[in-house]
Amino acid sequence: MKQILVIDDDIYIGNMLEEALSREGYQVLRAYSGTEALLVLSSLTPDLILLDLMLPGLSGEELLPRIREFPVIVLSAKADIDSKVNLLLEGATDYVTKPFEIRELLARITAALRKNSSPAGGMLSFDNLRLDAAARLVCAGEREIRLTRTECAILKTLMQNPSHAIARSLLLERISEDTPDCTEYSLKTHVSNLRKKLRDIGGREYIEAVWGIGFRLVSEKS
Repeated sequence: MKQILVIDDDIYIGNMLEEALSREGYQVLRAYSGTEALLVLSSLTPDLILLDLMLPGLSGEELLPRIREFPVIVLSAKADIDSKVNLLLEGATDYVTKPFEIRELLARITAALRKNSSPAGGMLSFDNLRLDAAARLVCAGEREIRLTRTECAILKTLMQNPSHAIARSLLLERISEDTPDCTEYSLKTHVSNLRKKLRDIGGREYIEAVWGIGFRLVSEKS
């Protein structure tokens, strides 16, 4: 189930969005300020964010550069072209002007999620790693190795969320679309095998176990 974080201090609009999104099969998370949103994002990795600009404390404009790794659709009453251009340049995926038709917003959400789940050419990168998810090949410099379907799904999920530790339960949910055979019992073995393969071609550890949470990618500069 795809997760969408709604960041809006307007209770009525937030409730309306939550109801509409839930009917479409999305799991909805809520935050009512920029500061609360950062707290939510410190432990969760939604598939998409709906961001209002007029937030108490940390505004939407201030928050946007800090959440670049997520697809973000801005919801705002600001309709001038300069505002739209600036926000898109700051990292927004799309911009919807309030008031909006819920059908249009749902269509834009579908398009944003589709785009985010299909990187150009099927390639993902992290440090010196490059993953061809379609071919299930991962390269480090001139060396490459083929991954199993489950290993590829795990690495793809971690590379799509490079700044965050991914909880085991969330990792299982995310990879279930690509590899429904993985279980909580077997996940540790698959991750261990993946870590060894990456270590063999890259000469260092790329995946770190985070005590009590799950796993995350580790940059060489960390």
